[in-house]
Amino acid sequence: MTITATPPTGFRRRPLRSLARAEYLQFRRNKTLVYTATVFPIGLPLALYFVSRRDTEPTAAMAATAFELFALLALLFMQYYSVLSMVTTRRGEGVLKRLRTGEAADWEIQTAPGVPGALVTLFCTVVVAAVIYGTGAPAPVNPFAIVLALAGGIVLFTLLALATSVVTKNAEAAQITSLPVMTIAMLGLGSIRGMLPDRLAALADWTPFAAVSDLVFLGAAGRPATGSADDPVLDFAGTFTALGRPFATLAIWTVLALVLTRRSFRWDDRG
Repeated sequence: MTITATPPTGFRRRPLRSLARAEYLQFRRNKTLVYTATVFPIGLPLALYFVSRRDTEPTAAMAATAFELFALLALLFMQYYSVLSMVTTRRGEGVLKRLRTGEAADWEIQTAPGVPGALVTLFCTVVVAAVIYGTGAPAPVNPFAIVLALAGGIVLFTLLALATSVVTKNAEAAQITSLPVMTIAMLGLGSIRGMLPDRLAALADWTPFAAVSDLVFLGAAGRPATGSADDPVLDFAGTFTALGRPFATLAIWTVLALVLTRRSFRWDDRG
């Protein structure tokens, strides 16, 4: 299916809904993408969780580590890379330029490619949470922090994908241009930050995924991802004070990505 400049039924009244539905149909028909976007983000974190709890009772830290890996895989591969490849392909085919002649606003055209990944992330989150907490893991300290991490991450990594598309000529080139964002995101993992020298660890704390990681750990375990096992566990109210730093980091990166996208986004290959 190829999106054309001819608006579908109901497009004039609900352009974003129509565009998002078209993108979702495209996403669903790509069996490889659907398989990659569901099996790996669900399977790998759950495998890690069950291996880590094999001979012991599940702990909040185990649940948080599994959720952190899930967030990384979901945001990088379901959200960031899929949006980058879809937007780049649509631009190369001239679809983005044609859509601008219709009823949809620019922001609606840019938002629609991110909807399939967001929906799949929501579905996978429910599955992972049901398995982890249904098999005896302690309840999350602050579920709101986990929701904030995933929702904010979806918005941020969608914007990063749009910004990266500026320097991406085609879908094949996305494999190269996506590497800097993926590398920086992986540096934000709590386990990696914990192994870095102090100065590098301090810098890594301000990377995009580090904010997501800390929010996930605060929500699931009541402490930041790089916190010591001996640190006191925060209660529900106490986590809200600790949310300030990672939330600010997430907000700053989101604003920067939004500004870069608004200034540099290309609607066709000629500019």
